[in-house]
Formats: sequence, structure tokens, C-alpha cells
Amino acid sequence: MTNSSVNSLWIETAIDAALEAGAVIMKIYTNEIEVVFKEDESPLTVADQQANTCIEAKLKPFGIPIISEETKQLPYDVRKNWNTCWIVDPLDGTKEFIKKNDEFTVNIALVENGKPKFGVIFAPALNELYYGLVDEKKAFKFITTADTTAADIIKNSQNIAPKKDENELRVVGSRSHMNEETTTFMTQLEQQSGKKVAIISKGSSLKLCLVAEGTADVYPRFAPTMEWDIAAGHAICNAAGLKVLQQNSTTELQYNKENLLNPYFSITND
Repeated sequence: MTNSSVNSLWIETAIDAALEAGAVIMKIYTNEIEVVFKEDESPLTVADQQANTCIEAKLKPFGIPIISEETKQLPYDVRKNWNTCWIVDPLDGTKEFIKKNDEFTVNIALVENGKPKFGVIFAPALNELYYGLVDEKKAFKFITTADTTAADIIKNSQNIAPKKDENELRVVGSRSHMNEETTTFMTQLEQQSGKKVAIISKGSSLKLCLVAEGTADVYPRFAPTMEWDIAAGHAICNAAGLKVLQQNSTTELQYNKENLLNPYFSITND
């Protein structure tokens, strides 16, 4: 940690914010969930809003601007002058949260000049926390308990890294966004690799974590995502030695763009 180019206090605070937001979310998760819908018809719960309030309270004292799904976005004329910013999704996988299948996360990333430098993803219902330090090329996983602290995680996390299955190609897909383009991509992978494709279904940003930790080999995303959906997982993948490449390109996803919508992308453990 001390060798990271990212301030160690920022890292510890972001992890702490993810833990605290997760605790807030779980209090609501155990009760009946009220759902409203945004203008784009995506679902929103009080958990999204309360988790966002919690995270912003932790991060704002650093004076680094925040791009969050649950906060009104400033014009690009303002944002383009930000060399560093936080990118936050206080509750990624709201559909999974509503369905109560446990596969939802808190995502917090630190981005510098459009590139992720640090990311933390916490799945509070699964007690799984991942984080990655891109410049150190180190990614970690920790199984949390009710009294876990950020200091515990930093001290005791286990390193993760991609690893291949020699017999099959494990492709992770979305529970909510499997489409014909993704199915075609998987058929082509099977033909090119000569391996049988095994599909692993997963919700939220956990899909990126599965490739980073070696539980899956490929994650194709040929459906819309926003920067806050992917930035933290991108950091974890980069820290684990993987690239998050735009579709049909050798260019990685960029952040704090004029349009916060991501192009289609894929992650492959080559």
C-alpha cells in the first residue's frame, strides 16, 4: 500500500465507504423494497439514495470531484478540467437487489486522466469485497464479517489473479442483458478456441471480478453500460493484469468522457 501512487488514506476511506454503504443497503434489503423508476425507466430504491449519501459524505472531505449515478451530473465543460475524480455506483445491480438474488454491489473507483487507478467493489449480501491498485499491479479479495474494518481488509486480503481452465472456455454473462450479439460472440469463441464454452451467469459488476480472480475467462458486454457500472471493476481487472477493451479495438475504456455511456467492450484472459 505504501508504494501506491494513490494516497493510502483515499484507499482506506473508499473501502470504509463501501463497507458502510453496504451495511446501509443490507438494512433495507432485509425489508420490503420500495421501487420507483427514473426517466429512463431504470429502477431506483431508497437503498441507492441512502448508500450514495453515505459514500459522498466519506469522500467529499478530500476535495476530489465525484461522478455518481445518483447525483446530477455537471456539464462536460466543467468536468473536462478534472484530472482526478471518483466514479461511484452506490448500488450496482438494482434489478438483482429487487429480485433479492444477492448479486448487487457497491462500486467506487478513482480515475486519473481518464484511466482507473484504484477500485473497490463490495457485494454485501455475499460478504465479498474486491479491490485493485493499478500502478502496483495488485488485486485482492476479502471475505467480510459484520465487524470487518478497512484496516483489516488492507492487512489481510488475498491476492487474486486470472487463471485458465484447460478444458473449457468460461464466459461470464449478465442475468439481465444476454442478447443475440453476445450469443454470436460466444459461438465464435467456441469455434476459434476449440474448447467448449461454459456460461457463467452473474449480476452487477461481479462479472468483472470473476475474470480478475480466475473464475471466468471472458466477459463480453454488448449492451449499454455507464461509466459508474464499470470503472471500479476496470481498475480491479487492470490491477490483475487484464485489459478492458472497446469492441473491435485495442483501446481500453476511458472515463469522465463527455458522454458517460460506455462503448461495448470485452475482457479476455489471453
